[in-house]
Amino acid sequence: MAQPDNQSKRFFESLSGAGKSIAVLTSGGDAQGMNAAVRAVVRMGIYVGAKVYFIREGYQGMVDGGEENIKEASWESVSSMLQMGGTVIGSARCKEFRSHEGRLKAAHNLVQRGITNLCVIGGDGSLTGANLFREEWSGLLEELVQQGLIDEDAVQKYSALHIVGMVGSIDNDFCGTDMTIGTDSALHRIIEVVDAIMTTAQSHQRTFVLEVMGRHCGYLALVSALACGADWVLIPEMPPEDGWEEKMCQKLSATRSRGSRLNIIIVAEGAIDRHGKAITGSVVKDLVVRCLGFDTRVTILGHVQRGGTPSAFDRILASRMGVEAVIALLETTANTPACVVSLCGNQAVRLPLMECVQMTQEVQKAMDEKKFEEAVKLRGRSFENNLKTYKLLAHRKLESELPHSNFNIAVLNVGAPAAGMNAAVRSAVRVGISEGHKMFAVNDGFEGFYKGQIKEIKWADVGGWTGQGGSLLGTKRTLPAKHVEKIAEQMRAHNINALLVIGGFEALECLLQLYEARSSYEEFCIPMCMLPATISNNVPGTDLSIGADTALNSIVETCDRIKQSASGTKRRVFIIETMGGYCGYLASVGGLAAGADAAYIYEEPFDIRDLQSNVEHLTEKMKGAIQRGLVLRNENSNENYTTDFIYQLYSEEGRGVFDCRKNVLGHMQQGGAPSPFDRNFGTKISAKAMLWLTKKMNETFRQDEGRVFANTEDTCCLLGMRRRALVFQPVVQLKDETDFVHRIPKEQWWLKLRPLMKILAKYKTSYDVSDSGQLEHVVRNIQPKESDPSGAM
Repeated sequence: MAQPDNQSKRFFESLSGAGKSIAVLTSGGDAQGMNAAVRAVVRMGIYVGAKVYFIREGYQGMVDGGEENIKEASWESVSSMLQMGGTVIGSARCKEFRSHEGRLKAAHNLVQRGITNLCVIGGDGSLTGANLFREEWSGLLEELVQQGLIDEDAVQKYSALHIVGMVGSIDNDFCGTDMTIGTDSALHRIIEVVDAIMTTAQSHQRTFVLEVMGRHCGYLALVSALACGADWVLIPEMPPEDGWEEKMCQKLSATRSRGSRLNIIIVAEGAIDRHGKAITGSVVKDLVVRCLGFDTRVTILGHVQRGGTPSAFDRILASRMGVEAVIALLETTANTPACVVSLCGNQAVRLPLMECVQMTQEVQKAMDEKKFEEAVKLRGRSFENNLKTYKLLAHRKLESELPHSNFNIAVLNVGAPAAGMNAAVRSAVRVGISEGHKMFAVNDGFEGFYKGQIKEIKWADVGGWTGQGGSLLGTKRTLPAKHVEKIAEQMRAHNINALLVIGGFEALECLLQLYEARSSYEEFCIPMCMLPATISNNVPGTDLSIGADTALNSIVETCDRIKQSASGTKRRVFIIETMGGYCGYLASVGGLAAGADAAYIYEEPFDIRDLQSNVEHLTEKMKGAIQRGLVLRNENSNENYTTDFIYQLYSEEGRGVFDCRKNVLGHMQQGGAPSPFDRNFGTKISAKAMLWLTKKMNETFRQDEGRVFANTEDTCCLLGMRRRALVFQPVVQLKDETDFVHRIPKEQWWLKLRPLMKILAKYKTSYDVSDSGQLEHVVRNIQPKESDPSGAM
């Protein structure tokens, strides 16, 4: 097992929670993933030696007090809540807490139990209330002394109230964070409905108007429109220009005339026109029927979006944020301002709570003053990128409006299929056409390339591709090295000026081989870009790959069902094998999201002693209140300790305490419709790659020869997500970061998440807090940069 390093030692010594009391509450509207956050706060708090309390029914429970409302939490009390939607500790909007008297009662109830650390999970209203409470704290204690309810010692002992917030809201309307807890799950509900509606709409040639939630924020509407390729979207931040009615009807009519049998229009519940007049689903329906006579239906999704089980993304986000919140509480001093823990790109950050609240309020102010461009910028770079990408893909320019580039770009898939590949191809084709290029689709990867399976692909050819799983272009693992001459011949024949390769580890090897071939074949002296798309997430140069999120959701949903199958039976442990080659991403992150007790992977070698210790640990837990155990194993984690071996070992050693079952998940991890995250990640990085290829072709075009000639390292790149930014990296430079034998990067960021899984499963382990955020400041999105922190959609 890994030894604690210096950072971990700092964690154990200086971040002890002994003698401290932490209370966790959920307030305002509920959101999927809140339970995962509560579970993480409780278990991390207990792990560091603090007392942890539930405050039931939000601020109402804090004001009312009593044993039922403020109750000490135990490790077992948060078992089996990870997969539950909503919030099991209850949430309520509390008028009383808004009054001074109510806050005085709340302060008295907290002091009675020695609670001076609050973890608040809610929206901007709940967090603003918490900050006011903190500012009034010393005054409230003085009042309680005057009323004889507490003594001077209590004032000294509990002099400061520390607050850390986590944003739980499906609306994603809180500035300073890329994603709030619950947003991804709400998108899952919306996309499930849209996918279902599309089949019936197609049957009857109908137009469907979908009204989604979000209050005054259009995030859900915008991202779901991007994820399903909707014909039109209406959001409050960017109301349509006057005369939008006619433009929208023209767009719908044009879509039908190109052979489409349906139209999808998405309306945010707070949508307005330029004059502040509300635009509802029924208004849009009446307009379409009046102007076009199309058979039109309205579906208001309502509270369906709040319900259901949390997605894998929300469980991981909430678990990471919950642990980070406890660390932040233990590190606060009397002078530390109240903070929120949030996500920027792929990194946990801490931001001053009131800076975020202030900027969130500024968005509404900008909208009220009709400064819509400013409102979009204040929402953050991720929101602005979504809007730009949607406009680029949804609205086809007229032939006369297109720039004439005379460039030809080929797009192909390489390696195993991954959900989201089709969304990336659609995005590439449409952005390429918008830039004035001719787009060519290559079937069956480089095998199809050398066989000449290349044809021009048009705007309408990729309609409806975003929601399709697998690879519609076809994909093979064939590498180009043996066929470079034939591939060069095909490139010459079709005058290919740039190449976009979408695939996994094989795609990286392909680009390296084509780069090497530049010295022999000038046909390969063109800009080339690779987009990582593999469920294994084993490509160097990127934290995330297209398809990995969909696979994680498949794993988590299956684990939920498998665990549920044991309800009502005796104690049982499940051994589950995941895919991933030698990369343990799916087993580790899937384990964190599913609440696994252990995850065996190649990157973290284990021996029989580790297996024995895990069995003993589970046996100990099973003797208590825990009924079910879950163990994940990556398919190539160890050639001798196979899934069968581990199953037999656990069965034998657990005899009399628990029984065992095993399950190999197999190719179900590769199938299914892509998740909203993968659709949007694929769409956005593909659009960015096409704009980069356009720029490189223009830069390397030789006027005298009338052709593109690019032979430098920086014209053969992988576009990956690194921490907070999307970065183009020359593939040659990634060679040193790669273990080619096991087809994995030498360093992998998610290994830092493994201790979280162990801590939440009650193992004593070292936890590196070197990445734990120092307090930062909210950055205003004034001028977009080349690399955008758009990891979370």
